[in-house]
Amino acid sequence: MNSMSQAVTDVMKRLEDLSNPEAKEGMARFGIRTDKAFCISMPELRKLAKELKKNHVLALELWDTGYHEAQILAALIDDPRLVTDVQMDQWAGAFDSWDVCDQCCMNLFDKTQFSYGKALAWSQDEREFVKRAGFAMMASLAIHDKKAPDKVFELFFPFIVKGSTDDRNFVKKSVNWALRQIGKRNAELNKKAIAASKGIQKLDSKSARWIAADALRELQSDAVKEKLNKKIL
Repeated sequence: MNSMSQAVTDVMKRLEDLSNPEAKEGMARFGIRTDKAFCISMPELRKLAKELKKNHVLALELWDTGYHEAQILAALIDDPRLVTDVQMDQWAGAFDSWDVCDQCCMNLFDKTQFSYGKALAWSQDEREFVKRAGFAMMASLAIHDKKAPDKVFELFFPFIVKGSTDDRNFVKKSVNWALRQIGKRNAELNKKAIAASKGIQKLDSKSARWIAADALRELQSDAVKEKLNKKIL
């Protein structure tokens, strides 16, 4: 604690003041580690991040505290233009919960120049949360990178098929997430995601069958069809 800068000490005090110990049981139920958690809601963290503004140095220091909410806050205030390749690998290697993983991918990593390369590289990593980060990145890019051409997402399909046989809960859910989000970008990718899902469904794997069934349920739904038809018109 003594090595912390005054800025980090002040922010950690703010997090401590916002802590809600009563939420700890709920977080644990959702598979989130609570031994270094203040149990603060995302709206509260976003409000604090808006107040702090972008600050790369502070983000690095907050991450190094190892506290759950401090790390999510770090992802919210870091400047993607200043994030390095090494930093991304170090942070991903330290992931120990799905929500820190997903918040980093959705709020920071997918805005960096390394995003597509990391999506492919991490999706082949054997560490559970690094692998999840690869597919979470694919899902995040499918949601946020509105100008990207279809071909970059088509490159993801072989990695999604390969990852679908991993039966670890946090991996299979991220594979499913990536498949569904890509398939909801437009009508053409929807067709290709459905075809990929049908291929995955034939694999001799319980997780693959679950991923395919869940993805097909959404990708072939009337709601998704209606939304995609509106994009064409």
